Amino acid sequence: MMTASPIFLSAADPGDVKGYPQGVHEVRYPCPADKSEQPALFWAPNLAAGVRAPLLVALHTWSGDYRQVGGEAKYAEWCQQNGWVFIHPNFRGPNRTPEAMGSDLMVADIRAAVEWAKSQASVDETRIYAIGVSGGGHATQLLAGRTPEIWAGISSWCGISDITAWHADTTAAGRGNYAKDIEKSLGGVPDASEAIKADARHRSPVTWLKNAGGVPLDLNHGIEDGRSGSVPFVHSLKAWNAVVPESERLTDAEMAAFYETQKAPASGGEAIQDDLYGDRPPVFRKTHGNTRVTIFQGGHEIVHEAALNWLAAQRKGQPVNWDPPKSAELKASEADKQSGK
Repeated sequence: MMTASPIFLSAADPGDVKGYPQGVHEVRYPCPADKSEQPALFWAPNLAAGVRAPLLVALHTWSGDYRQVGGEAKYAEWCQQNGWVFIHPNFRGPNRTPEAMGSDLMVADIRAAVEWAKSQASVDETRIYAIGVSGGGHATQLLAGRTPEIWAGISSWCGISDITAWHADTTAAGRGNYAKDIEKSLGGVPDASEAIKADARHRSPVTWLKNAGGVPLDLNHGIEDGRSGSVPFVHSLKAWNAVVPESERLTDAEMAAFYETQKAPASGGEAIQDDLYGDRPPVFRKTHGNTRVTIFQGGHEIVHEAALNWLAAQRKGQPVNWDPPKSAELKASEADKQSGK
């Protein structure tokens, strides 16, 4: 395991962070959008002169923040094992305030975190990656559409692609806590006024993903999600539709039938053999250009080895590698996989 001396702009906590590998520290970095300092967790390897390392921007879940442990700590473990720079920004914390949940400030925070990490470590700008599950999946999809110029690869898992639709989903499923979070962020239910409707659209990845065609974007979702989890897997199918041309999209009827029956559409899917998913094998997959969607046998979770090994194979300015080898192992418990809420 590589080690590094802590690098700070200013430190809220000079010690190691509970639940994270040794050497990961809390930092503050400047966000020019509102002239604030924002917290994050950070680690950088000691590199020889002239050597540059990939940067992994790891994003917390809907109800989490930058100190969230469990599956998020596995991202830091991967970075230490493989000599990547790691940053885990707060991006305004849990999605229950106007400043969070896909706001302009949230996007600005993540952009600023990338710039700060580049100022503090020797980052390979052809290998800057984003990863997240659940609320982090929502954030990764937004980044693909709103900041496509930054990324060599984005791995999105069980993400919320449409805020208004998810408010309806969670209300119908009796998960009122998430609906209330949305209402707190928007200042009311999504259809309360034209202004709130517009704000909900602004915070929804489907509004922006038309800009993501040039970004290597890997959308993943468990087929049980929406039943055993909180985000119906249709959200990732809608994200796919928002990126690809009309000829490649799934119809509303196909998506509804897929969700209702859990049987993949008869047309348009690909033959699937992907060992990186281990005991969560894909059951449906479509690929077009730089975009792929995979529905796998699982729930509201992430398969860390599939996500991180895919990212490791991507380089900005080069064709997407959709069939990467396993470059490194990362063991994750069931709790780690399913920590995203």
